[in-house]
Amino acid sequence: MTPTIAPRVRSLVLLLLAAAGLLLGGAGSASAHAALTGSAPQQGAVVDKAPAQVSLTFSEAVSLSDDSLQVLDPKGKRADTGEASNVSGTTYAVKLHSGLPDGTYTVAYHVVSADSHPVSGAYTFSIGAPSSTSVSVTEQTAGGGVVGSLYGFGRYMSYAGFIVLAGGAAFVLACWPRGAGVRAVQRLVVSGWVALTAATLGLLLLRGSYTRSGALGDVFDLDLLGQVLQTKTGAALVSRLLLLAAAALFVAVLFGAYEKRDDDEKRDLTFGLALGGGVVAAGIAATWAMAEHASTGLQPGIAMPVDVIHVLAVAAWLGGLCALLVSLYWAPAETPLQASAVRRFSRVAFGSVVALVVTGLYQSWRQVGSWSALTGTRFGQLLLVKVALVVLLVGVAWISRRWTGRLADTVVAGGAGKRRERAETAARSTSSGGSKGAGAGSRGAGAGSREAGAGSGHSERAAQLARQRAAAEAARQKRERDADPNRYGLRRSVLAEAGVAVVLLAVTTALTSTEPGRTVEEAQAAAAASSSAASSAAGVITLDMAFDTGGTDGKGVVRVDIDPARVGGNEMHVYVQRPNGRAFDIPEVKIAFTLESKNIGPLPVIPDHITTGHWSASGVQIPMAGEWKIAVTVRTSDIDQVTVSKNAQIG
Repeated sequence: MTPTIAPRVRSLVLLLLAAAGLLLGGAGSASAHAALTGSAPQQGAVVDKAPAQVSLTFSEAVSLSDDSLQVLDPKGKRADTGEASNVSGTTYAVKLHSGLPDGTYTVAYHVVSADSHPVSGAYTFSIGAPSSTSVSVTEQTAGGGVVGSLYGFGRYMSYAGFIVLAGGAAFVLACWPRGAGVRAVQRLVVSGWVALTAATLGLLLLRGSYTRSGALGDVFDLDLLGQVLQTKTGAALVSRLLLLAAAALFVAVLFGAYEKRDDDEKRDLTFGLALGGGVVAAGIAATWAMAEHASTGLQPGIAMPVDVIHVLAVAAWLGGLCALLVSLYWAPAETPLQASAVRRFSRVAFGSVVALVVTGLYQSWRQVGSWSALTGTRFGQLLLVKVALVVLLVGVAWISRRWTGRLADTVVAGGAGKRRERAETAARSTSSGGSKGAGAGSRGAGAGSREAGAGSGHSERAAQLARQRAAAEAARQKRERDADPNRYGLRRSVLAEAGVAVVLLAVTTALTSTEPGRTVEEAQAAAAASSSAASSAAGVITLDMAFDTGGTDGKGVVRVDIDPARVGGNEMHVYVQRPNGRAFDIPEVKIAFTLESKNIGPLPVIPDHITTGHWSASGVQIPMAGEWKIAVTVRTSDIDQVTVSKNAQIG
């Protein structure tokens, strides 16, 4: 590796690690793809007598395990029987012990959504009257911690490994068959296979701990591994390992028997290798489609094959780009990368981009669904970042295409011609020297016999010098070829493409572990409808107000429940949630009631903090009936706060 190349390669590796850490490090706690849309009793509800069971309704089907649903009494002891079951559809319940005393109870859940991601959370309700509780309801981080970070890194490496493996092999078959004999290209494709295989094995071992305890010590728990093998995700990972065995055979043939054939025989083998390799690549791509976003939600029968095409197009483009980059920098002088191969890859990349645009538009519509979800959810925002990176990558690719148009095969052909000339000159020189030597030998055969040993030593020395001259000549020709300004410009633009592709892959991986925007909005709508229906039946006013203080963690929804919403004393509960529906704490919440028609107010109320995202105030006095303005001041930091308000008829 030359001194000028090494810093660029190091920079590319650092960019890869930084992008992976930045985007995957924050994806752990946002991995919930099924959202809680309803519960009975509801969050913050006060019931007269203990219910027979607690039921939870999610936005999609989830899988249960031991202790998936827990109900804890005010002292932190289990109040449920531990018999969680599916009641109907997406509603799940756990039975409670009889004779439960009054107080505040905590419901904690930890389940796995249909698209393989863990979902956890907690809320409280009260029997008889609220009370203090020893249970700390912190915001759950399903799939978080060290195990979550390792799992996220494994997902990134599995995508990267597949892209390099499939895209590199496709580059050799479709664009540069002579590349099968280039050691750098061989190492690239084999490293993709190794990375994908190692990442798949790691994900299989981490899966049980990732969806359950989150403890690093449970990674090698054989009981957990056995349970994982019975799940959809476990079956997908095992299928991927089996397909990787077939991929290993394909790689061995590609860089073994195929590489040793002449051009005519290679043409005969190319079709068979392309067909077999395409089937294996499609099968590996399907292991993601069968276990993640595409397998659930809207139109899974269409979404899964579309997802397979999308992944294959990404591999053909970005994996081929990696192979092109390696070939431009490390192809040996005797097997230079031809301009025709670069032009063929340019056409393959164009077709891949077209496929990506078509499939990406469908996936975006399916997973986002609305303009508000595109800008108002984390998934939509990440999708916008991905689109921007794709546009940037296409722009850099257009520059590479211009360099490709200027790149001519004459440089390569000229180099080959010069090598042939030098070989012919050396041959003529050797022939001439040999003739003279023969004459001298006939005149002094005896002397030649005496000096046979010395002649043998000269022969070895001559061979060594010939090898040195050949190596020096190859290095000189490579320098000449690399000095071509068109080839140099192409190398720089392809290196820039690879850098953008690294970040793009990190964003894509983060997208696969983020709750789709359509799901977020549907869950919020279902929760609001359920809350509104329950509130109307109970004579409770519930007001949901979105806020944005402009700072870090400044966006969310504040919910105010007023019971029984009449003149006199009222019970008030305030809940603060993130846009994805998860409760979180903020430094301060203040409420003010104003009856503007009578110039009464504002009447301030400062509720007491109960638990994460939950504040409460008892005996809130409303002096007369009317349409009251309820203003909520939310402060998320020392300097970031905002006041939002709604009107409600009280009394």
